[in-house]
Amino acid sequence: QVQLVESGGGLVQPGGSLRLSCAVSGSIFSIYAMGWYRQAPGKQRELVAGITSDGTINYADSVKGRFTISGDKANNTLYLQMNSLKPEDTAVYYCKRRQIGRNYWGQGTQVTVSA
Repeated sequence: QVQLVESGGGLVQPGGSLRLSCAVSGSIFSIYAMGWYRQAPGKQRELVAGITSDGTINYADSVKGRFTISGDKANNTLYLQMNSLKPEDTAVYYCKRRQIGRNYWGQGTQVTVSA
């Protein structure tokens, strides 16, 4: 089993920044894919940014140039640095890890961008 715990969400004004963290524990394998997803009220969950164990990174077009995904392998932690936040970034943000054909999700952290 793998456990994911997100943190770092909160309320921020438009133009502000937040950094989300996802702590990974349990049966961790060295080959994996991880990502940050978000789900706004009434909308489907969508991929925000992804990173693989070989270092491949991808972003949703809506966050390119504003968000940065990174990983700390030594501490088994995934990050999402979010800058220039917009009201449309408001959502619950989830961390996901895929390894050996299985998906694991965190419980989510709320990000609200509002004046």
